This record gives sequence, structure tokens and C-alpha cells, in this order.
Amino acid sequence: LLRTGQMLLARGLLLHLMPQGDTPLSLGSLLDRCMESTHRKVVSWFADHPLAPFGIHQLVEFGKGLGKKAGDWYGPSIVAHILRKAAEASADLPNLAIYVAQDCTIYKDDVKELCGRRLSGISAASLQPWRAVILLVPVRLGGQELNSAYITSVKKILTLEYCIGIIGGKPKRSLYFVGFQDDHLLYLDPHYCQPTVDITKGNFPLESFHCKYPRKMPFSRMDPSCTIGFYAKGQKDFEMLCKVVDEVGGNAVSTSAEMYPMFAFAEGHHRVEEEEHKSPATNITYIQRKTELRRVDTNDSMDEFVLL
Repeated sequence: LLRTGQMLLARGLLLHLMPQGDTPLSLGSLLDRCMESTHRKVVSWFADHPLAPFGIHQLVEFGKGLGKKAGDWYGPSIVAHILRKAAEASADLPNLAIYVAQDCTIYKDDVKELCGRRLSGISAASLQPWRAVILLVPVRLGGQELNSAYITSVKKILTLEYCIGIIGGKPKRSLYFVGFQDDHLLYLDPHYCQPTVDITKGNFPLESFHCKYPRKMPFSRMDPSCTIGFYAKGQKDFEMLCKVVDEVGGNAVSTSAEMYPMFAFAEGHHRVEEEEHKSPATNITYIQRKTELRRVDTNDSMDEFVLL
């Protein structure tokens, strides 16, 4: 999941740093453009090097603050908070914020407060009243298996221009969902091992960082625990995202009427009932599967649930 989290974040950064229309549609077309240097810079941020701001080493370090060790099972909600912490610590992204939804709800005033924070150390003439934002929404779409009532909603979400994908997967295998075809999800798989790339070289190869042929799997195999990602370039984009989500299926974004929403946009702020200084990890509840005799269920990993 750390790897799929990197994929989603990289997609958001390319949208953020490259002018509209210059995001990579294919590897060949991108390399012929003047944005290649920006592209290489973004790729270098994800290198398997201890100093890379979004590399696996740094993400594991941020995970320690949330109670996770290297080799632990990372769930989609924990990874969302790790990505947020990594972005906050990076000096390369002063105009980008990451917001992680609480209780499957995006609180508009919290987003406005986060994105409207003025930058320090610059002149008044260059103050920016709104930062771009990546919205990460951890959800659980069923119990042990995906509730089929949410399939139509997932399809609608993936068609939105503001959606940058879904990190989740199938049982015991994390995947990055980027679209769908009929009743199949299209995904990228981080489990294919490749030789490491030395990003310190000026013209390091980019081919292994891209996948030309995404795979697909039936919706029925999708693990119900996942995190949905959105990107809004500015305040107008955020307001439009709120609007199109309402149009997609009401505030619930769900075909299951309005009783069981995937997530919702809400006015106001998230109320913190407990001490404000507590780590986000303390607000996440875990439920462990009962050990069964079948070999496939003897994994002692823990699944994340969001209490509604």
C-alpha cells in the first residue's frame, strides 16, 4: 500500500506541477516535451533513497509516528495520513496541501482553512489565498467483501476529472485503481520487481516508472477497504468538485439511496471530541479477523474500519 500510495501521490503531483494538457498521456509523447525536467524531478522524489521526500524510506519513517513499523500491514487510511505528513514535511510543495477526510466526510470549512492558509516569508504582493489540494477519503465499502451496491458509485467516481484514482486492492494484494471497463477495474500493480534506478544521474531512464498496459479484474474481487483520491487546482475547482459529486448521486454519492453513503461533503468543521494533540492513528479503530483453520485466513494482519 505504500507503493500504491506513491502512485496516487505521483499522479496528483504531475497534475499539480505540469500545465494543463502536459500531463503524461504516454511515455513517448511526454519525453519529447519541454516538461521532461519537471517530470524527472517528480520521479526523483519517489526514489528508493533515504533522502527522497516521498521514497519508501521516508514513508516508513512517517509511519513510525502512527504506530507502524517497517514490515507491518499498512491499511489505506494509515497510508493516507502518511502521505499527508510527507507532503507537510516537504519544502518543495509550498502551494499544495493534503486533506484526509474524517469519518468518510470532507468538511468544507476545514478544507478552506487548510488551503486558504497564507504563505509566510514572502511579500504581500505574492500572497496566495488558496493552495491546491489533494483530498484523500478513506472508506469501507462493505464487510468482508465489496457490497455490490457501491459498484455504480465507484464507476461514477472514477469518471470524474478530479479523481486521481483509488488505492486499495484485493485481499492480501495492494493495487492502484485508475479506471474501469464494463464490469472490470483497471489497475496498476506495484508487485513487479525491477532493477533499481540511480536517479542521481542526469539522464536516468524513466521507462520502469511507467506502465503502458494496465491490468483488469472484476469489481467483485475488490477489497472493500480503500482510499479515494481527488485533486483540486484551486478554490473554483474544489467548489466544482463539491457540485459534481452532488450531481453524481446526491451528497451520498451512492446508489443505495442516501442511507449508506460512500462519503459526503459537509459544511462546517470536524469536531474533535478528544484532546487535539492526539495523533490521527488514535482515532482509527481496528478489528481483527478471527483466526480460521483455512490456510488463506491465517494471516494475522488487521483490517481498518471507519466508525460511522
